[in-house]
Amino acid sequence: MDNIYISYDFTVSPKEPGAEILIAELGFAGFESFVENEKGFTAYIQKGDWNEEILANVSLLDSDDFEVHYKVEEVAQTNWNAEWEKNFDPIEVANLVSIRAPFHENPNLEYDIVIEPKMSFGTGHHETTHMMIQHLIELDVTDKKTLDMGSGTGILAIFAEMKGAKPIDAIDIDSWCYENSIENVDRNNCKHISLYEGDAALLEGKNYELIIANINRNILLNDIKTYAACLAPKGHLLLSGFYQEDIPMIDEEVQKYGMQLEKTINRNNWVALRYVKD
Repeated sequence: MDNIYISYDFTVSPKEPGAEILIAELGFAGFESFVENEKGFTAYIQKGDWNEEILANVSLLDSDDFEVHYKVEEVAQTNWNAEWEKNFDPIEVANLVSIRAPFHENPNLEYDIVIEPKMSFGTGHHETTHMMIQHLIELDVTDKKTLDMGSGTGILAIFAEMKGAKPIDAIDIDSWCYENSIENVDRNNCKHISLYEGDAALLEGKNYELIIANINRNILLNDIKTYAACLAPKGHLLLSGFYQEDIPMIDEEVQKYGMQLEKTINRNNWVALRYVKD
């Protein structure tokens, strides 16, 4: 049976910084993906995670500084292609990486990623995906055995392969993400990505030189010990899916396992951290 999503189509005035603040608050409330447009953005949450009071603690909606309107509807996965084409614009990262849908023109940058996300998270629009791509641009991942944990659309695994990483395991607990990532891996002609449906329990006995985990704070805090056990000496751990104010608790947990912070990237209060294992 198809998952049902609830979509909120927000118009925000003034859009900046109103939309950024509202997206951050909705992320805390449980919304999992956002697609920006000229007047605001559309936010999506699985119906099973939704309740009628979902916006009760979203303070920006009560602010006198912003005017916010929204409409709500259910979106079946089978309708996602229409929503996607209506809302998605291609993006570029660092003038090196293009992320686009199959119906967009190829801008002929060094790396061209073609993604049709349906209801999977990870289009490059969200700050966390964008920042993880920035980290991967800077790293030499050639022939590095890699894990993309919480892989969503598979976009980060796909980009890692384009940069020379192999072999790559991509894992997501959501069945729709798993099915969607199979399509996207094939669409980008990837040959070194193995896809799995599951969670960190699949990592027992595994070993990686690069681990990418773009999930959320609570799952990361629970699984960092497992990532550390899988990471080779001098290997890199990339973490995102949380906010600036979450850094101290993430950093405290990571440092328990002999990993040191190398670089932090910030984008609209979201952060992506890069660690190296001693």
